[in-house]
Amino acid sequence: MTGEAEHTNKIPTPLKRSISLPMIVLYGLGTTIGAGIYVLIGKVAAVAGLYMSVSFVIASLLAVFTVLSFSELVARFPKSAGEAVYLHEGFGIRWLSLSIGLCVMFAGLISSAAISRGFVGYLHEFFYVDDWLAIVLLVGALGALAAWGISESIAAAVVATLVETGGLMFVIWVSRDSFTTLPGRISDFLPPFQVAEWSAILAASILAFYAFIGFEDMVNVAEEVKDVRRNLPKAMILTLVVTTIFYVALALAATLSLSIDELSASRAPLALLVEHHAGPEAASAIALVALVAVLNGALIQIVMAARVIYGLSRQGWIPVIFSTVHPRFRTPLLATGMVTACVMAFALWLPLATLAEITSVLTLFVFAAVNLALCRIKFRSDTEPGHFTIPLWVPGTGFIACSGILLLRIFSALDF
Repeated sequence: MTGEAEHTNKIPTPLKRSISLPMIVLYGLGTTIGAGIYVLIGKVAAVAGLYMSVSFVIASLLAVFTVLSFSELVARFPKSAGEAVYLHEGFGIRWLSLSIGLCVMFAGLISSAAISRGFVGYLHEFFYVDDWLAIVLLVGALGALAAWGISESIAAAVVATLVETGGLMFVIWVSRDSFTTLPGRISDFLPPFQVAEWSAILAASILAFYAFIGFEDMVNVAEEVKDVRRNLPKAMILTLVVTTIFYVALALAATLSLSIDELSASRAPLALLVEHHAGPEAASAIALVALVAVLNGALIQIVMAARVIYGLSRQGWIPVIFSTVHPRFRTPLLATGMVTACVMAFALWLPLATLAEITSVLTLFVFAAVNLALCRIKFRSDTEPGHFTIPLWVPGTGFIACSGILLLRIFSALDF
């Protein structure tokens, strides 16, 4: 620990601690409620049918264990490159901690690249521009914003998140008349205790689980959050609760308003839902909101990946130059530049499906490892008074849930 302390003391400029509780909640919502939900509703409906809302509830229950594990860990160790730090505290194996940190970083890079490629598809709904030019301009602009300052980046993310959540609230609002039919149709949405129905619901829950991924990015700005040991655990839990409410409400609105065939066949099911209730002009507005969601997701992933590189460097696990903080902007400038260049390269050269698959596998692997690390930490030591804490069975269940989903994902990809 002495060597790490000496290494830390060599860093002349710390990151700027300027993120309040409301800002970090909106940051979390921005990274969790992304553009994916605008298409995922249709995919979940294709598997679960009328029981889609049940699948989203189960998915949130699968996510809650890992959210709680991250919440305790960030209260214990509020540092950038959080996942790598947690593994180091749990197992004390440097190469394992570095590997997890690099997995998180690559997941962020690849996710941002996938989002950037998705942005081009949305952009073509409004006007045409060459894919490579759109990607270069988009990623370059987002990288410049991330380098400018954390306050500026978070402010942009907050505005975009307000637009995103406002768009989802608009979808729910225009569908409000459909909720009046819910009391008479409630039996349609309660699945019977039959194997076939519950098998489909659970399969859809695993798909819906990916709509909750993103909360983990919050821990990597821990060194920039005010009163981090109190605010960040609260923010992570609030993010999950608000996200679950949105998803279940959207699932109910969709299944009350449209047929399962319509939902599953649509590439933009929420736009279809809005068009059904409010006409094509309103549906175009939702497409614009989805475009903002794409931009927001890419920006947040760039910020997160740069903080992981900064944190790994600050721990002394990669070259110290990457922990250099610009004295004026108070951001890890070199780390941000490297992340921006990598995102641009991945977005230009790798197919979207490949990017999405790699991201999901890496993220689930990290989730399982972090839950296991907390189990080992709790076996070995007591929590300091005043810190957020959870029972041992919570990370144990989180490890089992994430490992199970990961294995199913791998077997599905291999056509087992």
